[in-house]
Amino acid sequence: MTSHQTAQTMKPATAAKKLGVYLEATPAEFQEGVVSRTELAALQAEPPQWLQDLRNNGPHPRPVVAAKLGISISGLARGGITEALTTEQIEALKQDVPEWLAKERSTQAEVRKETVRIKQMQAEKAEKRESS
Repeated sequence: MTSHQTAQTMKPATAAKKLGVYLEATPAEFQEGVVSRTELAALQAEPPQWLQDLRNNGPHPRPVVAAKLGISISGLARGGITEALTTEQIEALKQDVPEWLAKERSTQAEVRKETVRIKQMQAEKAEKRESS
């Protein structure tokens, strides 16, 4: 008896998320098909020109925009950014630094400091438990 292995596939939205690109900006054949894990690996290893262009110029999905601006996705929403942005638009925001962006960056910095503080505190507690 032979076992048939079916290739694991994913929806285009999932593949776009894993590739870090905005689905609506991808070619129609990408949006309308399914992507196997093998195809995804090939796209990651040797990205075609359309994928390189999207990664370089956008439009970028919100998680990528947030990362490039150094804020959270929630911070984007609070700033009124609900759509994908191009690299040019992101750079313009970085140059102008509107008030909401400066506020979100400081909030994000505080969150990071608090996360580090909590991790240190947990590590100290774990160390005390081990030495007792």
